[in-house]
Amino acid sequence: MKINIIKHRYWYFLGSLLIIIPGLIGLALWGLPLSIDFTSGSLLEVQFESGKAPQPAEMVALYGDFGFDSPRVQTAENNIIIIRSKDMQQETKQAIVSEMETRFNSKVTVNRFDTVGPTVGAQVTQRAFIAVCLAALGILVYITFAFRKVNHAFRYGVAAIIAMIHDILVVIGAQVFLSHYLGWEVDSLFLTALLTVIGFSVHDTIVVFDRLRENSLIYRRVSFEKIANHSIVQTLDRSIMTTFTVLLVLFILALFGGVTIRHFVLILLIGILSGAYSSIFNASPILVVWENREWKTWFRGKKTAESSAQ
Repeated sequence: MKINIIKHRYWYFLGSLLIIIPGLIGLALWGLPLSIDFTSGSLLEVQFESGKAPQPAEMVALYGDFGFDSPRVQTAENNIIIIRSKDMQQETKQAIVSEMETRFNSKVTVNRFDTVGPTVGAQVTQRAFIAVCLAALGILVYITFAFRKVNHAFRYGVAAIIAMIHDILVVIGAQVFLSHYLGWEVDSLFLTALLTVIGFSVHDTIVVFDRLRENSLIYRRVSFEKIANHSIVQTLDRSIMTTFTVLLVLFILALFGGVTIRHFVLILLIGILSGAYSSIFNASPILVVWENREWKTWFRGKKTAESSAQ
């Protein structure tokens, strides 16, 4: 077999840790700023027709005159400004827009005005958590049932969930740095992107596992490690082409789709890349480690399970 992907499995695990750990450290240090989808507040998106939008500091000062401390101001293309603040009433919004027109000598068009109460925010958070938990449980049950004809079918479901958690942590870590350096908040679109990444990751993992199941029933006298490697190589072209076509579309959307969906698309780009990586380099190698019980050799000097691949 010309390509031996499984042989270097511990390097893949190390690569995943090097990506995930900085994100976890950043999460502990900086946290994640939540948008009004999760906390009570108002979002106002306005466009200035004078050809020049005010600076964020000027908008913060204007909001301060109306009693709103530390609003989050984000600039966009076409003289658009997006302001997130504490909850405001319709009358207050109209007064703020009027003051914008007077102070900055420009007609102001309101493109969007949303108000979310704390109850709605709590429901969104709770339902998102439940959705991820149900997805994990459904994956475990489905894969265990679908792979019931092979030995240790339960392991396939656990490995798929571990790969899924890997992708979730990568996406969250990326969001931490995007939030810290670009000021992007976690909103409902972020959750949509995260759930989409989970679906893609699991789908790609099942494709590899399904080929592994077929080969396990055919090559009964071949070692599990060789069967796993052969299965990955067989599905490698399909995984690469599928991922490439998806990334191509997302890349075009990131460039020309507009600022309103750029955050969503970038999270999808990162998640799809992570899902493709974990499906090939994490999921099946985890099964090999489990099958060989390699943890028994981890603390015996340099004698690791890699010797079995030689």
